[in-house]
Amino acid sequence: MAVAITLGTLQLSNTDSAGVQWTVTNLKGWHSAGVRAGYQPRQSDHGGWASPVYLDSRPITVEGLLSAPSTSARDAAIEQLIAADSLTDTTLSVAEAIPKQATVRRSGELLIELVNEYSATYSALVTAADPRRYSTTLQSQSTGLPSVTGGLTLPITMPITISTTSTGGGFTLTNAGTIATRPTFTLTGPAALPVITATRPDGSISQLAYSESLGAGDTLVIDTAAHSVILNGTVSRRPFISAQPYWPEIAPGSSLSVRWTASAYDPAALLTGTCRSAWM
Repeated sequence: MAVAITLGTLQLSNTDSAGVQWTVTNLKGWHSAGVRAGYQPRQSDHGGWASPVYLDSRPITVEGLLSAPSTSARDAAIEQLIAADSLTDTTLSVAEAIPKQATVRRSGELLIELVNEYSATYSALVTAADPRRYSTTLQSQSTGLPSVTGGLTLPITMPITISTTSTGGGFTLTNAGTIATRPTFTLTGPAALPVITATRPDGSISQLAYSESLGAGDTLVIDTAAHSVILNGTVSRRPFISAQPYWPEIAPGSSLSVRWTASAYDPAALLTGTCRSAWM
């Protein structure tokens, strides 16, 4: 195959520093994922009623050949492959025209066949529990709390207007892919009763309101894909979601406008939003 493929830190489409040539001969499942769908027959009518369709987890098979300058180099390369075909989450990346990646783990037997004293073939089956193929580029945007400048109070009643200007407090995240992606928000305190408001282009709003205050140096991570909220890396908290009954997500080929507020202004408070474009 012409594209470069990496499993964990192991590049499977190059010649490494030990002189081992890695070649991927086949990649199955990368461009297609199974679906879960149901249909109930219509009574006294043609056809049926369709349920929502969801992508299933994505099994991926990577097949290839490794050729080494010596038997010891071949055996060392095999051990590298065994370690890369991890039992825990690792990253499989494919350098297509738009490079993409998925989080995978081993889900089947790693098949290795020795061809001769210098080479071997392999077939590795991994599965992405999240079937989306994500951009290898992580978007990241940060903003402080909105602040207001300008304005003036005068001891007069004449009809005069002196405008104020609000700065900060918002950013936009985009999704160039073909399936909705879900952002992660990180709040850094101090922030009193912070509220995150996410607005789609159609005007629909999702709001995350944290019912407690963050002290100086506190970090609250809200993962909208996992529906989890982690305070300082250990304590799980769940914010109240108002306005619309869903966690914020970014529609395919669209954007999400994000703003936040708190009950008191502090220049040290910070909101960071990250996401990756996602493809089916």
